[in-house]
Amino acid sequence: MKRICLHGPESTGKSTLGTRLAAHLGCEVVPEYGRAYCEAHGTDIGMAQLVHIAQTQDAMNRAAAARAAELGAGYVLFDTDPLITSVWAHMMFGAADGYFGAFAGFADHYLLLDIDLPFVDDGLRVYAQSAERKRFFDLCRAELDGRGVRYTLVQGEGEARFTAALAAISA
Repeated sequence: MKRICLHGPESTGKSTLGTRLAAHLGCEVVPEYGRAYCEAHGTDIGMAQLVHIAQTQDAMNRAAAARAAELGAGYVLFDTDPLITSVWAHMMFGAADGYFGAFAGFADHYLLLDIDLPFVDDGLRVYAQSAERKRFFDLCRAELDGRGVRYTLVQGEGEARFTAALAAISA
């Protein structure tokens, strides 16, 4: 069973791509807990809330991976994991709690989604300016590089993005 995590800044199509990939691969996709949290509590959050979000996301991801293994599924998809929450901490506060540095429950393969899609403001998104998006993307890549995890950059719109993601998963 292969654990695939979608990684990248907001408004790069992670949730849309995850849903489509899960349907194609016949597997579960774990939704983004941080989105649900912010919908319920707002976006004015601190480091303690980011740690809570990351820990809850990790628990959800681990539970889904266990279900997938039990069912003999080939894949499980994570819309996100604590590595992206660590990037949020760096974007928001310039640093991250020690929890993030100690996190080691990495996925088998990360799909780093490029910022080559237009930004769509859905009311929860924060970093819309080009320079902010570029900084967010650079921090995302640096997080993956710094952890030494396996990842593939996924670019393109629509079908091209989907095809690139499938190719990365199959490689």
